[in-house]
Amino acid sequence: MTTVQSITPPFWLLAELTYACPLHCAFCSNPVDFAQLSNELSTQQWVGVFEQARALGSVQLGFSGGEPLMRKDLDELVGEGHRLGYYTNLITSGIGLNEQRIKTLKDQGLDHIQLSFQDSTREINDFLSSTKTFDLKRRVADLIKANEFPMVLNCVIHRLNIDHIGTIIDMAVEIGAEFLELANTQYYGWAYLNRTALIPTREQLRHADDVVRQRREQHGDRIKIIFVIPDYFEGRPKRCMNGWASTFLSISPDGTALPCQAAKMLPGFDFPNVRDTSIQDIWYRNPAMNRYRGDSWMPEPCRSCPEKSVDLGGCRCQAFLLTGDSSATDPACNKSPDHHRVVSVVKAASEVQSKPLIFRSPENSRLQTIARS
Repeated sequence: MTTVQSITPPFWLLAELTYACPLHCAFCSNPVDFAQLSNELSTQQWVGVFEQARALGSVQLGFSGGEPLMRKDLDELVGEGHRLGYYTNLITSGIGLNEQRIKTLKDQGLDHIQLSFQDSTREINDFLSSTKTFDLKRRVADLIKANEFPMVLNCVIHRLNIDHIGTIIDMAVEIGAEFLELANTQYYGWAYLNRTALIPTREQLRHADDVVRQRREQHGDRIKIIFVIPDYFEGRPKRCMNGWASTFLSISPDGTALPCQAAKMLPGFDFPNVRDTSIQDIWYRNPAMNRYRGDSWMPEPCRSCPEKSVDLGGCRCQAFLLTGDSSATDPACNKSPDHHRVVSVVKAASEVQSKPLIFRSPENSRLQTIARS
């Protein structure tokens, strides 16, 4: 049983400022119905969230979206985060970042920028985002270096770009990146809609793992490369967000407080909103936040498993999408009675002709919403 006394403060506050984005990525984890969501928090409401979370003990503040640069008040929000003593991190596609904007953000106290690419080539990068943005991203990378921010690149990996993993690493080294996160696709939101087209084959993963190992040896300490084999292929789930409501507190654009960005999809949850509930009550007392803390909620075989303190039950959103039950043992685990579902998905993805990609857009969002209603 989880008690208030046993709950540690949220270390990381993730502010999803907006779902608006100039890109149309087929692997986006934003909600499929994002076009129906409105009523974003105001500047002062966000500042109030920052103040409350900081008083609670949060030290890291991430700005994400959508594309956070589409908020005209981003500069002010960064400044408020810096004033409160947060380490501030901008997670961005780079679209909207120019010389004046990056200088203003630096003056406001921004500590860190994580820049995303879709691929190492203009053709694939622009295809996957359904935009012409590769050249702009390269210019933004130069701006980040020129303004002496840590150079951190992120590239979401899937079947359509995993064979380019070597050239993606080469590009990161050429740009002067200190860190490169090769983030395997998480199958939520738009990525879930496109899952069949995005899941790589085992052969692709093995080859990519070999390439990453070779590049690590080649470049040594020059760049830190983060690449982890995805859950669907490992036979064991990973800690999701370091455990449900244990480290991360995510606030969606409309103020809904979540243990992770994807949890809004889960049925039967009444997630609180910062407009009418304090961060303290949300984090310590809200039933939705407490639902999967600890291990008393776990079904068998999790409850008796000696590894339960390692994975903390895996991902609740993944369990729901694969089984229809967010309390089920994560099917990514080969001890799960539902593991055959993951095996079938991986097998189908390698055998079946892929469907056309559904790109993230307001129009497709409305069509998906209609189809589900």
